[in-house]
Order: sequence, then C-alpha cells, then structure tokens
Amino acid sequence: MTNELRIRCKNNGKRIALPFGSNLFDAYERAGLKMEYGPVCARVNNKVQGMNYRFYNNKDVEFLDLHSLSGMRTYSRTLFFILAKAVEDLFPQGQLLIGAPVSRGFYCELRIGRDITEDDVSCIRERMQHIINKDMPIHRIQCPIEEAIALFQKHGMTSKVKLLESLDNLYTNYYRLGNTVDYFYGCLLTRTSQIHLFDVIKYYDSLLLRIPCEKDPSRLEEMAEQTKMLDVIREHHRWQDILGVRTVGDFNSAVLAGRATDLINVSEALQEKKLSDMADEIAARHARIVLIAGPSSSGKTTTAKRLAILMMACGIRPYILSTDDYFVNRVDTPRDENGQYDFECIEAVDTALFNSQMAALLRGEVVELPRYDFPTGQRVYEGRRLQIGPDDVIILEGNHALNPIMSAQIPEHQKYRIYVSALTTIQLDDHNHIPTMDIRLLRRCLRDYKYRGYSALETIRRCPSVRAGEEKWIFPFQELADATFNSALLYELGVIRDQVMPILEQVSEREVEYAEASRLRKFLSYFRSVPGDQVPPTSLLREFAGGSSFKY
Repeated sequence: MTNELRIRCKNNGKRIALPFGSNLFDAYERAGLKMEYGPVCARVNNKVQGMNYRFYNNKDVEFLDLHSLSGMRTYSRTLFFILAKAVEDLFPQGQLLIGAPVSRGFYCELRIGRDITEDDVSCIRERMQHIINKDMPIHRIQCPIEEAIALFQKHGMTSKVKLLESLDNLYTNYYRLGNTVDYFYGCLLTRTSQIHLFDVIKYYDSLLLRIPCEKDPSRLEEMAEQTKMLDVIREHHRWQDILGVRTVGDFNSAVLAGRATDLINVSEALQEKKLSDMADEIAARHARIVLIAGPSSSGKTTTAKRLAILMMACGIRPYILSTDDYFVNRVDTPRDENGQYDFECIEAVDTALFNSQMAALLRGEVVELPRYDFPTGQRVYEGRRLQIGPDDVIILEGNHALNPIMSAQIPEHQKYRIYVSALTTIQLDDHNHIPTMDIRLLRRCLRDYKYRGYSALETIRRCPSVRAGEEKWIFPFQELADATFNSALLYELGVIRDQVMPILEQVSEREVEYAEASRLRKFLSYFRSVPGDQVPPTSLLREFAGGSSFKY
C-alpha cells in the first residue's frame, strides 16, 4: 500500500504527487502556482475548503484567490474573527454584532454601555493591526457538539449556544485565535498575517468594517452612501428585538416552542403596514407614476400588486406596467464583451418609446401598449390600449425603473420611487451575517425550477452575470428612492428550505457550481422547517414558493 496520493490541479492541469496527510499549502507549492492575492482557499472536488485541509484520498483541486467570491468570503470571515478578538481584548464586557453589508462594508454594532467614540474605533483598528502583525495561527478544531456548546456557554456567547443547541449534528467545528474562540459557517485563513488590507471606521453610532475590492484587492472597496438602506436595517432590528428573534438560534427556539404561526402573521403584518404607509404617501403627494426597482428575485412584481390593492383602498386607480415590455427587439440588443446579448444594460430597453408613451398617458391620450414576446425576441402589438384618468396612477416595475434615463421626460413631482430588496437582517449568530444575495439566489432557484424549467445548476451558473448587471445597473440608483421596501420575511427560509434542498441536491459534484450548491445546503440546514400552509396567499413569498392568489 502506497502512502503517496495523486492530486489534479485544475488551475494549470498538473498532476501532483503528495505524501498521505499533506495539506493544501503543500499542494499549492508542488503545483508551482503564483497568486498575488492567494491562495486563500480552494475547491476540493468542487467543495470549498480552508487551506488547512489535509488529503487522505486522491482529489481534484482548484486554488482560489481574492478575485473569487469564495476567496473574498474567506478573507471577510477572518476579518470578522480578528475584529471580534480585538473587541474582546479591549471591551471584555462588550457585545459585537456583525451585521449586513452596507456602504460596501459591513455594519457592525458595538454595545459597550455608552456611545462609541473615535478614540474607541482607533483603539480597535490598532488592536486588529497588532493581531495581524503578530502572525497568529488560526486553529480549526473539531469536537462533539456538546463540548462546543459548553465552551461557548463558558465564554457567554449565548447566540452561538442557541444556534448549536437547535441543530441535530453530532460533531461541529470551531476556531481558536489565542484565547478567543468563535464559530463560523465557512472556512477562514490559517494565519492572521494573511490579512493585507482592511479598515474600521466610525459609522454613525457604530462601526463599518471595510474590506478589499474584489476586482482590485490592492485597494479598499470605495464607500457608497447608503443612508436609506441603513435606516431600513435599523428599523428591522427594532422589530426583531420586539419579537425576540434576532438570530437563527432565536428563530429555531421560537419554532420549537410552537410560535411559527405568530412569526408568520407578525412578519406579514409588518410588511403590509410598510406598504400601506407608502400608499398613503403616494396619495398625499398626488404622484402619477410609481417606479419600482430592485435586484433579481427581490419581489418587485408582488410588491407592485400588493401596493396596487392598497392604493385602491386610498381611492386611487392604479395600472401596473413592466419595463420588460419595452425591450428592444433581440437583434437590436447590445452585446457584452463576450459577444453575448446584454439584456441587463439600459440600452436593451427602448427608453425613448417608454418616455413618449408615459407622457402621452399622463396627458390623457390613448396609447397602444407593447408586449415583448420572449420566445421570438420581438416586440408585438396586440391591440392592448390604455387611457388613464387625471387622478389615476401608473405603477412601473422593472430592473431599470429607478434609472433616471428611464423616466427622463416625466416631471419629477409626478414620480414616486421605491427600491425593493431582500435585506435579511436575521443573523446566524452575533458574528455570522446572512448575505442578502443568498436569500435572493435561493428564491430564484426555487422559482426557476418550478415555473421556468431551469435547474439549480443553470440558475447558479448565471449568478455571476446577474450580479454584475445588478452592480452596474441597479445598485447605483437605490439611494434615489423615496422609500425602501425590505421584502425579506423573518420566517421564509424555514418555509422554503424543504422545497429548495432537493433542487440543490441535483447539482452534480462534477460541476464547479457544486461548491455553491453545497454551501447553500449547509446554510439552509441551520433552519428549522416551518409548514407553508400558514403563509397567506397574498404573501410575497408565494411569488417563489407557489400558491399565490396573484397571477404572474
């Protein structure tokens, strides 16, 4: 029996011989690769692993650097750990809550019994840099789950205790950095010195952790003003505090205690109240056109339909239109750098036709509306004519609805803009946030499979191009909105997990996308199942899970 293993390196096609028990760093050195910003992790048989992973069988390996999403996640999680250690060293009685991405960084609440000062932030930054300069090892430790629970109880980390207690696992992993212990649901770097760039600044009444730019890791992400987004996040944190459900451990405890129906009803009521407030404001402003935009699978369509009902309750007659019907003919669609049709760009939409038709409608004229036939890629006219009254309102939903070009010829005082996004504010625990992008991807996997005939493999494979289009054409305009609507529901992952899991399991281990499918399955496994029969037929979740009383 030989002690030598064969490793296939997918980066350069080399076949590497390694001794039994070698780790990924050994394989990287043998492969002869040079990565300026890596390796930070690797796909081993198309599953992401930390660089401390050891080989006991023949494997395929692809090393990842900071230009990859998985690499940036690994880097960010390591920064979270270093920040948590710095806070523990400086404020032993403090509580750090690492939250949602905002302003191209991570919004972090630090609760120390008083207001945070600039000096506090400077001390945290210096302590983090000291930890990085010490080149401290980050140890990954596997143990029976009851040992990890006891350890976190000893350290007063109740959110992690609640999370682990709600799982059915026999074993788990945790990380140790000096005397600091923590739990993360993905891999970390192996030494603190691998962090080459970061910043932490005072951000309103808390902190903003800044990370390198994925496209150019030599510089930090450029900050973007997202005050309105932050306001929504804070508002939802207040709601969660009222409900007593801030983390997945809290959520699972509530489900096990039989409170799932209450969570559904309160979550739906909070969304209904928010939409009702928007309808009242639209009526008070006498707006004539409501523009609703947001990234893919944010729930724009259901938001428009529910808002229309509430506007009718205010005595307003709404008409819902979609930007999709104003696509140019496919042959006229611009192409991207790869020669493929670029359906995400604003030039893919006939903005001139849209502006002229909207202006005519607002003058009270009769307009024949187009319909875009997706199978043929042609704009067609089928005699669908529309004329609106002087007090009627047009609701337009679509990716480009907030782009100023889209409604350039419509007077500003006649517009009301709404930005919709699934801003998940529930956390796995105090130091593990849930990416907004994950919620939308899971929604899209479910909807595409059930209603569009796409597999999870196809949906995940399209994700990078969808994300690139959102970064360029949707996110830059979100702060133009008059109102921001959070379409995420506190309970939704508990409802969709049992529907999405089998779809994700169909992604073969032979596919690169298996890494993302595997990560999403692990993420969903943290949630207790919630029966979907209590979800109202008008719920936004029904757009993806099925059973809606609306027609799509």
